[in-house]
Amino acid sequence: VQLQASGGGLVQPGGSLRLSCVASSGSIFNPNAVAWHRQAPGLQRELVARITTGTSLAYADSVKGRFTISRDNAKNTVFLQMNNLKHEDTAVYYCSSGLAAPNGNYYPRYWGQGTLVTVSS
Repeated sequence: VQLQASGGGLVQPGGSLRLSCVASSGSIFNPNAVAWHRQAPGLQRELVARITTGTSLAYADSVKGRFTISRDNAKNTVFLQMNNLKHEDTAVYYCSSGLAAPNGNYYPRYWGQGTLVTVSS
């Protein structure tokens, strides 16, 4: 499975961006979840948001209320709508496809390339 992430760019604080992750072939869910992660310079990669084939959504505390993960099954695409962006949201954002376990843990299996989000005035 090849995942393609796009939508990054330069935005001012308080602005919005929408990231897209599309699978080139087959289902984007492999087997049951897709997630967005981010990695800022000098920091570890962190999970930002996750969506499953069911109705389960999960968000990092730092983005709750500002970011929304959603999917378009017809387009085999998962989106990350990011509103009220802050300087600390600056990072390379990656999408992944993998397994959401019953205990809530997520195990990525496939990764897309990153897309850079820069929040700056």
